[in-house]
Amino acid sequence: MTEEQVAMASVGSNWAGNLAYGARDVAAPSSVDELAELLQGAGPFRPLGTRHAFNEIADTTGTLVSTANLPEIVEIDADRRTVRVSAAIRYGDLAPRLASAGWALANLASLPHISVAGAVATGTHGSGDKVGSLASAVAGLELIDTDGRRHELRRGDPDFDGAVVSLGALGVVTEVELDIEPAFEVAQTVYEGLDWNEVLGDLDAVTSLGYSVSLFTSWRSADRIDQLWVKHRTDHEERDVPFVRATRPRHPLEGISAEHTTEQLGVAGAWFDRLPHFRLDFTPSNGEELQSEYLVPREHAAAALEAVRGLADRIAPLIHVTEIRTVAADELWLSSAYGTGAVGIHFTWRPVQPAVEAFLPTLEAALEPFGARPHWGKLFTMPGERMPQLYPRWHDFAALRGRFDPRGALRNPFLERLGL
Repeated sequence: MTEEQVAMASVGSNWAGNLAYGARDVAAPSSVDELAELLQGAGPFRPLGTRHAFNEIADTTGTLVSTANLPEIVEIDADRRTVRVSAAIRYGDLAPRLASAGWALANLASLPHISVAGAVATGTHGSGDKVGSLASAVAGLELIDTDGRRHELRRGDPDFDGAVVSLGALGVVTEVELDIEPAFEVAQTVYEGLDWNEVLGDLDAVTSLGYSVSLFTSWRSADRIDQLWVKHRTDHEERDVPFVRATRPRHPLEGISAEHTTEQLGVAGAWFDRLPHFRLDFTPSNGEELQSEYLVPREHAAAALEAVRGLADRIAPLIHVTEIRTVAADELWLSSAYGTGAVGIHFTWRPVQPAVEAFLPTLEAALEPFGARPHWGKLFTMPGERMPQLYPRWHDFAALRGRFDPRGALRNPFLERLGL
């Protein structure tokens, strides 16, 4: 093949296979200086992580920029309780290294196979009433802008809260500093057959049953929640759970083997072996799902879930499973938990994208009265005009984007649709 054909062949698709990237090539600089030189070119550019976004946030007609070939960094500062890492490192690779040194992250997402920088930039989260998104653990970051300038931002700096959940609109992140804490153990127990009315009667009581709590439903019944996963830190007081305990390991999807899920049945294990739903040594198969997620302020969560429940008969034919989780409030401008504790309503759809996209406006209309914010890396159809109403610092972020990328070399149709 010619050099051009090789470049085109390497562009490929996203993790799910529902999006073929429109970029002309992928660049993977091996040094920060090489990255800075690249970004001073004509562009356009977009940062590329582990390709786990389900929409066009990382796409471009120009060059996708991967940091996977930059030198790997894992530097623990025990005094400051932080770890400095290279942007491309995956949580699943970082976690065991932290644990071997006696440290932990406060939380992890359901899948540990995503990169730190990609998860942070899109506001990805785990679960827990008192635990923030993965982005809330960021204490500092380094990025290279499209003039080749290096920026080091630390918590407390004027631009920091705007630069963490950045949608890849400010530059290419090369390093991230994360808060850490002493390693801990978690025991995970699954409960079955919960009643929606009972749960919605006191949702806070259910989500506070553990350090991390997830509800799963297939919507095949508008009255029943299929499973409740409670992850309990063994160094915290354990709560009594008034539901029926599963007697065998469960997968979130009915009828699927639990062999690749993290250990259940109340057996304690290392934090990184329990906080994700799936084991670190298991790579999920591609192309079998699509995802959307909307996060609503906690005070509206029960009403929002009732509205979704009213669409159960339309959701059920399209869905694999819905997961409901909580996230603590933060002050990051484009975080879906900005200024409020949030409840995430996550939809893992069947791979029927035209039908899913045709239904999303109906779902979003049902959630609109409750201030639902979309997950930036998943499928949604909300117009850009809605964003300033949902994010009080939206215009501040737009100004920040203009300062960091004045020539618009990082813009793409996704950002343009949002008005950025």
